Amino acid sequence: MPQYLLSVWHDDDYVLDFATPDAQRRVAQVAAFNDELQRSGAWVFAAGLHPASSATVVRSSGGEVSMTDGPYAETKEQMGGFWVVQAADLDVALDLAGRAAAASESPIEVRPMEG
Repeated sequence: MPQYLLSVWHDDDYVLDFATPDAQRRVAQVAAFNDELQRSGAWVFAAGLHPASSATVVRSSGGEVSMTDGPYAETKEQMGGFWVVQAADLDVALDLAGRAAAASESPIEVRPMEG
Protein backbone atom coordinates (compact mmCIF):
# COMPACT_ATOMS: atom_id res chain seq x y z
CA MET A 1 0.00 0.00 0.00
CA PRO A 2 1.38 3.48 -0.82
CA GLN A 3 2.87 5.52 2.01
CA TYR A 4 2.60 9.27 2.55
CA LEU A 5 4.42 11.80 4.70
CA LEU A 6 2.06 14.12 6.57
CA SER A 7 4.28 16.92 7.90
CA VAL A 8 3.12 19.42 10.52
CA TRP A 9 4.17 23.05 10.00
CA HIS A 10 4.54 25.86 12.55
CA ASP A 11 5.73 29.44 12.61
CA ASP A 12 9.46 29.56 13.27
CA ASP A 13 8.99 31.07 16.71
CA TYR A 14 6.73 28.31 18.02
CA VAL A 15 7.43 26.88 21.41
CA LEU A 16 5.02 24.30 22.71
CA ASP A 17 4.80 24.60 26.48
CA PHE A 18 3.20 21.28 27.39
CA ALA A 19 2.03 22.71 30.73
CA THR A 20 -0.50 25.09 29.18
CA PRO A 21 -4.17 24.15 28.74
CA ASP A 22 -3.86 24.92 25.01
CA ALA A 23 -0.98 22.46 24.61
CA GLN A 24 -2.76 19.83 26.69
CA ARG A 25 -5.82 20.13 24.42
CA ARG A 26 -3.68 19.66 21.31
CA VAL A 27 -1.80 16.73 22.82
CA ALA A 28 -5.10 15.01 23.61
CA GLN A 29 -6.42 15.68 20.10
CA VAL A 30 -3.27 14.33 18.45
CA ALA A 31 -3.26 11.28 20.74
CA ALA A 32 -6.86 10.53 19.72
CA PHE A 33 -5.91 10.90 16.04
CA ASN A 34 -2.91 8.59 16.56
CA ASP A 35 -5.21 6.00 18.15
CA GLU A 36 -7.56 6.29 15.16
CA LEU A 37 -4.67 5.78 12.71
CA GLN A 38 -3.49 2.72 14.60
CA ARG A 39 -6.97 1.15 14.77
CA SER A 40 -7.52 1.74 11.03
CA GLY A 41 -4.17 0.22 10.01
CA ALA A 42 -2.97 3.49 8.41
CA TRP A 43 -0.32 4.11 11.11
CA VAL A 44 3.31 3.51 10.14
CA PHE A 45 5.27 5.99 12.27
CA ALA A 46 4.99 9.47 13.81
CA ALA A 47 7.20 11.86 15.77
CA GLY A 48 7.43 15.40 17.01
CA LEU A 49 10.57 17.39 16.34
CA HIS A 50 12.61 19.79 18.42
CA PRO A 51 12.70 23.35 16.97
CA ALA A 52 14.77 23.89 13.82
CA SER A 53 17.26 25.89 15.88
CA SER A 54 18.42 22.54 17.34
CA ALA A 55 19.31 21.13 13.90
CA THR A 56 22.78 20.45 12.53
CA VAL A 57 23.35 20.52 8.76
CA VAL A 58 25.90 18.01 7.46
CA ARG A 59 27.37 18.49 3.98
CA SER A 60 29.81 16.46 1.93
CA SER A 61 31.81 17.96 -0.91
CA GLY A 62 34.97 16.59 -2.51
CA GLY A 63 35.42 14.03 0.24
CA GLU A 64 35.22 16.68 2.98
CA VAL A 65 32.38 16.65 5.51
CA SER A 66 31.34 19.89 7.18
CA MET A 67 28.77 20.59 9.87
CA THR A 68 27.00 23.84 10.65
CA ASP A 69 24.24 24.84 13.00
CA GLY A 70 20.83 24.54 11.38
CA PRO A 71 18.32 24.93 10.15
CA TYR A 72 19.12 24.10 6.55
CA ALA A 73 16.31 26.21 5.07
CA GLU A 74 15.95 29.87 5.95
CA THR A 75 12.21 30.19 6.20
CA LYS A 76 9.64 31.57 8.60
CA GLU A 77 7.93 28.17 8.86
CA GLN A 78 9.43 24.95 10.15
CA MET A 79 8.41 21.33 10.34
CA GLY A 80 7.40 20.50 13.89
CA GLY A 81 6.49 16.86 13.48
CA PHE A 82 5.22 14.26 11.06
CA TRP A 83 3.28 11.08 10.45
CA VAL A 84 4.11 8.37 7.95
CA VAL A 85 0.84 6.70 6.98
CA GLN A 86 -0.24 4.10 4.48
CA ALA A 87 -3.32 4.83 2.43
CA ALA A 88 -4.97 3.27 -0.60
CA ASP A 89 -4.47 6.45 -2.62
CA LEU A 90 -3.85 10.21 -2.41
CA ASP A 91 -7.51 10.98 -1.73
CA VAL A 92 -7.43 8.81 1.40
CA ALA A 93 -4.11 10.41 2.46
CA LEU A 94 -5.63 13.88 1.99
CA ASP A 95 -8.59 12.89 4.15
CA LEU A 96 -6.18 11.74 6.87
CA ALA A 97 -4.27 15.02 6.50
CA GLY A 98 -7.49 16.96 7.05
CA ARG A 99 -8.04 15.10 10.31
CA ALA A 100 -4.38 15.64 11.25
CA ALA A 101 -4.75 19.38 10.63
CA ALA A 102 -7.82 19.49 12.86
CA ALA A 103 -6.09 17.49 15.63
CA SER A 104 -2.82 19.45 15.57
CA GLU A 105 -4.42 22.81 14.71
CA SER A 106 -1.58 23.29 12.22
CA PRO A 107 -1.13 23.12 8.44
CA ILE A 108 -0.25 19.66 7.11
CA GLU A 109 1.78 19.03 3.95
CA VAL A 110 1.15 15.70 2.19
CA ARG A 111 3.85 14.02 0.09
CA PRO A 112 3.83 10.58 -1.50
CA MET A 113 6.85 8.50 -0.50
CA GLU A 114 9.00 6.44 -2.83
CA GLY A 115 8.55 2.71 -2.41
